Amino acid sequence: MKHAHQIKSVAPGSIAEELELEPGDKILQINGQDIEDVLDYRFYIQNEEIDMVVQKKDGSEVEWEFDKDFYEDLGIEFESGLMSDYRSCTNKCIFCFIDQMPPGMRDTLYFKDDDARLSFLQGNYITLTNMKEHDLSRIIKYHLSPINISVQTTNPELRVKMLHNRFAGKIMETLNRLRDADIEMNGQIVLCKGVNDGAELERSIRDLAGLYPQMQSMSVVPVGLSKYREGLYPLEPLTKEDAENALDIIGRFQNEMYERFGTHFVHASDEFYLLANRPLPPEEVYDGYVQLENGVGMLRLLIEETDYTLEALSGDERVHTLSLATGKLAYPFLKDIAAKVHEKFPNVNITVYEILNDFFGHGVTVSGLITGQDLIKQLKGKPLGEVLLLPANMFRSNEEVFLDDLTKQDVEKALQVPINIVKSDGQELIRAMLMEESEETEQLHSPYEL
Repeated sequence: MKHAHQIKSVAPGSIAEELELEPGDKILQINGQDIEDVLDYRFYIQNEEIDMVVQKKDGSEVEWEFDKDFYEDLGIEFESGLMSDYRSCTNKCIFCFIDQMPPGMRDTLYFKDDDARLSFLQGNYITLTNMKEHDLSRIIKYHLSPINISVQTTNPELRVKMLHNRFAGKIMETLNRLRDADIEMNGQIVLCKGVNDGAELERSIRDLAGLYPQMQSMSVVPVGLSKYREGLYPLEPLTKEDAENALDIIGRFQNEMYERFGTHFVHASDEFYLLANRPLPPEEVYDGYVQLENGVGMLRLLIEETDYTLEALSGDERVHTLSLATGKLAYPFLKDIAAKVHEKFPNVNITVYEILNDFFGHGVTVSGLITGQDLIKQLKGKPLGEVLLLPANMFRSNEEVFLDDLTKQDVEKALQVPINIVKSDGQELIRAMLMEESEETEQLHSPYEL
């Protein structure tokens, strides 16, 4: 099948501009190869000698031969980021949060992606169940890594049950094949009470640890349960005892792996420590925050960054009154940070508000799932000061829109206070608390979202 990929835009000063490519032109071949999608495109442009066939807007075909640096990009943006359709998930996982969404929300929130290409491009976690032999062969051929994998369990029968997919039980066979091809991987387990915890968790960690070093790390995160679970698998929220048991198992493997390989390998997300009422581990346990996007070490990193930033500042007499709203998970930590700021800057008064998630249910504690309507309902009439600080992960990526489609402007109007959206960065948080201008720096870590 011959593919044609339409150009959306051309970067100024790029190779594509020098070739006089323009929006509407279509890429047909590179180095004699048909381009199926973004994986093929990225692979074939990483050459110094390029032979490219393009169909112009008038239908004529033009062939260019040119030289470039090995990793130099052509400067082309396509109509589709993947250069093909997104692949939706065919699983019916017993813990899937999308199945727990209320009706009437925007269509994109109900789309389940399980696309391997997004694992390489954006770090998404995938189950591997939707991959055909052709997809797996291309990963190995192009040596694409790391690939992030939602494992859940290495027990074949249990994985079939948890993902409700009869092909899901081949997980270790596929992981071994990727290991043998020297593909780097990261794993994830969503822990469900009475399903894949206890002895099953021990089995899964041991199996995945056996794939080290190709399996670089793995995380264990608690299942997220909303109040919209009618007709779904009867899962129960984890208890303090469940969290303690999981941390004990993870701690034993961390000690074993560190003694053998100098890495802790397996990590528990922050929620486990709060639920078990145990202190967060020191920074060195997180192995460089390799699983940060899964909520592993997010709070520890925030503490370290804010402490470091505050230590470098000299207190002064500036006068400000402001507020900050967050979810239950981060509330005690942000309240503590606000107190440290007040201690050094005695005229800066920050009120931190804990927002309970009425929209999805109080079992959902992350700030990334707080809606505009919950903010309005719980902050209406409260003293909010000169400005209300909100974390960036409450908003749709690169937009000022909440999950319930209320906008930043809607909430500002309802609460009669300006809102400052703060990046997931300790330095930027301190700047915002001190009412200083934000520095335009690249955000190193993505905000944690469930």
